[in-house]
Amino acid sequence: MLPEHLPNLALAGPTASGKTAGALALAAVLGRRMPVEIISVDSALVYRGMDIGTAKPTAAERAAVPHHLIDIRDPLQAYSAAEFVQDATRLIAEIRARGALPLLVGGTMLYFKALLDGIDDMPAANPEVRAQLEAQAQAIGWPGMHAELAKVDPTTAARLAPGDSQRIQRALEVWHVSGQPLSSFHTTKKGAASASAASATALFSLEPNNRAWLHERIAQRFDAMLAAGFMDEVRALRARGDLHADLPSMRCVGYRQAWEELDYQASKGPDAPLNIAHFRERGIVATRQLAKRQVTWLRSMPERHAIACDHPTAVAELVQAVLLRLDQAERNAAATA
Repeated sequence: MLPEHLPNLALAGPTASGKTAGALALAAVLGRRMPVEIISVDSALVYRGMDIGTAKPTAAERAAVPHHLIDIRDPLQAYSAAEFVQDATRLIAEIRARGALPLLVGGTMLYFKALLDGIDDMPAANPEVRAQLEAQAQAIGWPGMHAELAKVDPTTAARLAPGDSQRIQRALEVWHVSGQPLSSFHTTKKGAASASAASATALFSLEPNNRAWLHERIAQRFDAMLAAGFMDEVRALRARGDLHADLPSMRCVGYRQAWEELDYQASKGPDAPLNIAHFRERGIVATRQLAKRQVTWLRSMPERHAIACDHPTAVAELVQAVLLRLDQAERNAAATA
């Protein structure tokens, strides 16, 4: 059993900020004191068969440190923040019972907020309202729907891109069904957060001081994904025949743009070439937009300890900050013993 005075650890950050390298370095150093197990906080890594475009940890990385909440859903299935809270809460308890330290790592900020702050009982999906919103979107477009959302829920609209149809639709659906903005469901602490997660988690974040540094990292990683066969991965998913572009899995950044590019190629005929340059540009822009939203989320979390991920010694600084936090917990426990 892990001592109660030792907090759970959480490492957040925008895409391409170096979270995987930081987490593995932490696990290596902390492993000299106690075992570490990683809980993925990523809405894309839950899907099987989506490895390249999600930058999923390699088999060697997952063998070096136990990982959880990776490859737990088929791309045909959905996975919600509420399900994540339930799974992560259970895993935290199980990991601590084994005498290991839970390390939550990822970039899905809604999951972090739901786990640490609690999540209210938001309205369930309403097919009738969704159909009405779809019809409205066909008439005025998703940027127009984004403008409608800004009128009733400016807080949520500010963190969503005008083309983020899935989240815009859900936010408007919540407004129409409940009469309350989606943002109001994320501002009050509810009982859904586990006591151990909400009150005893030390949150660290990797954030760039220079946005151009992160943009370059995003471009480099996207090029590496293309070289590794990202388009072939998406073609294989399409070939299943049961997936479509409106599924949450296929709306993930990169996959959505790839699916649309393949749709466009198919519309031009069986021999039409694929415009990789166009896809690359759209994929990188979408990933940059995602990173911007992630940073916006992080800045709303004042309890975090931010580390400049574009600093040459970022990983060392992260490790040192975590060690200091754990040492402080040990001293506080000794003082009150």
